[in-house]
Amino acid sequence: MATPVVTKTAWKLQEIVAHASNVSSLVLGKASGRLLATGGDDCRVNLWSINKPNCIMSLTGHTSPVESVRLNTPEELIVAGSQSGSIRVWDLEAAKILRTLMGHKANICSLDFHPYGEFVASGSQDTNIKLWDIRRKGCVFRYRGHSQAVRCLRFSPDGKWLASAADDHTVKLWDLTAGKMMSEFPGHTGPVNVVEFHPNEYLLASGSSDRTIRFWDLEKFQVVSCIEGEPGPVRSVLFNPDGCCLYSGCQDSLRVYGWEPERCFDVVLVSWGKVADLAVCNDQLIGVAFSQSNVSSYVVDLTRVTRTGTVAQDPVQDSRPLAQQPPPPSAPLRRIYERPSTACGKPQRVKQNSESERRSPSSEDDRDERESRAEIQNAEEYNEIFQPKNSISRTPPRRSEPFPAPPEDDTATAKEAAKPSPPTDSQFPVPNLEVLPRPLVGTPTPAPKAEPAIIPATRNEPIGLKASDFLPAVKIPQQAELVDEDAMSQIRKGHDTMCVVLTSRHKNLDTVRAVWTTGDIKTSVDSAVAINDLSVVVDLLNIVNQKASLWKLDLCTTVLPQIEKLLQSKYESYVQTGCTSLKLILQRFLPLITDILAAPPSVGVDISREER
Repeated sequence: MATPVVTKTAWKLQEIVAHASNVSSLVLGKASGRLLATGGDDCRVNLWSINKPNCIMSLTGHTSPVESVRLNTPEELIVAGSQSGSIRVWDLEAAKILRTLMGHKANICSLDFHPYGEFVASGSQDTNIKLWDIRRKGCVFRYRGHSQAVRCLRFSPDGKWLASAADDHTVKLWDLTAGKMMSEFPGHTGPVNVVEFHPNEYLLASGSSDRTIRFWDLEKFQVVSCIEGEPGPVRSVLFNPDGCCLYSGCQDSLRVYGWEPERCFDVVLVSWGKVADLAVCNDQLIGVAFSQSNVSSYVVDLTRVTRTGTVAQDPVQDSRPLAQQPPPPSAPLRRIYERPSTACGKPQRVKQNSESERRSPSSEDDRDERESRAEIQNAEEYNEIFQPKNSISRTPPRRSEPFPAPPEDDTATAKEAAKPSPPTDSQFPVPNLEVLPRPLVGTPTPAPKAEPAIIPATRNEPIGLKASDFLPAVKIPQQAELVDEDAMSQIRKGHDTMCVVLTSRHKNLDTVRAVWTTGDIKTSVDSAVAINDLSVVVDLLNIVNQKASLWKLDLCTTVLPQIEKLLQSKYESYVQTGCTSLKLILQRFLPLITDILAAPPSVGVDISREER
């Protein structure tokens, strides 16, 4: 019988060198929990896939260190603010700059995307908050009221309010429709670093450098409770997706809190130092921290973390949103956000700004956008995450497998350290180090649905695409049978997107073919390489490989770096094409290479020999 495998509750996932200089900001994609964006003193914004070593894309254009970054909810757009006060928005799927927004007079400290409309809010050290319409590249409104730097901005889940936290010890709530402040929440005695809306209820949490977390009722505009005794300044908090608890990323620990009454459900030791951002996905909490040029990611298994006051609770009921659970007698249920069914338009009755803030794009702005670039560093991972568009690329991250938990280092030692201590009356528990056995594991299960290291060349679906993404989901037999219209809708769900992908690839090949007909083979290969898509290079090499006489020495200088990428690809067909090209190069030029290497050194410089 297999021995139960005891795994860790929290572990370090990865550490990467994210920038050539110090990292100054970072953010996790909250929808997938798998996308990471970092901003650095090198004026770049780099994108990473969690637990992958290579940078997916590097965004340039800023001329001063990037102080704040934020991804929108579908993880299609990213906004970055710099030390100089400029803001740039990139379209990740199109891999290009979308907007450059100028107006702040000091460095950008905070950013957030509106959950429905195409708006961005920015907070600066100049104490101003600005709401931008990224469609028309203009400032919709300026909110004034803070007296010091605005450190955090968050839109409410229904998109009607904006919460701001600042160094002036206050939290303010702004009504976007009326264009004015709804309420101010005093009480903190230090700079307020973070605010977070409850996903369902009219509740707001704020964390401060005074080592407290305060919960605010957004109907009565008063404090609900206050968590005191945090080990250090509160910089990162996150509500569980169902709203049952609040996670606080503390120095080397994760704390789980309730607010009515205020209490600590659990404490998990995590050696992440000062964690900068948190995300929840697949019952795992992902935390990221940075130090100098390094970024580290950590995972906490939430199935082994106490998240409610009642430990022995029915798991089915416990998985429901808090709004659906019967409230405690002393805590009446709050109002629930009413999310719009369609994307919201521009906030109504918003006051008009001065002409200078509603100016049309200038030639200087256009020049900035031309100088901003999105450099794809890893084409395969970029295509997997961002291309093709929503129907395919946004689906895999949300169905991604949990990160496999490593086995406990020393079970006996951990259990010895976790011997029961005398009972205490404190409402805040000590860190729980007891190692709980996981369900019985007969064979290792690192990642059952992980993509294989090598994808065979003989397979029944296109390279880089998954046929399952275009097929209707397999239904459970007990469920009602779909009507014809629903079935057809599911079958055609990804059809348009797949057509876009294949059309784009065909267009790229047409471009290469047009260059070939008007120029030589070297120019066409250069154009294929410039497209930055390995599939186009493979298609072209498969043609060149059919005729060995096409190979010239100058062609090798362009092709050899691409062959190196093909030999490292996970696709067997790519590797085969690379090997065939390399074999032809050696067959054609090996005698010349051997003669040059074996020839005695000549007197003076042989120009033709040096060129070869």
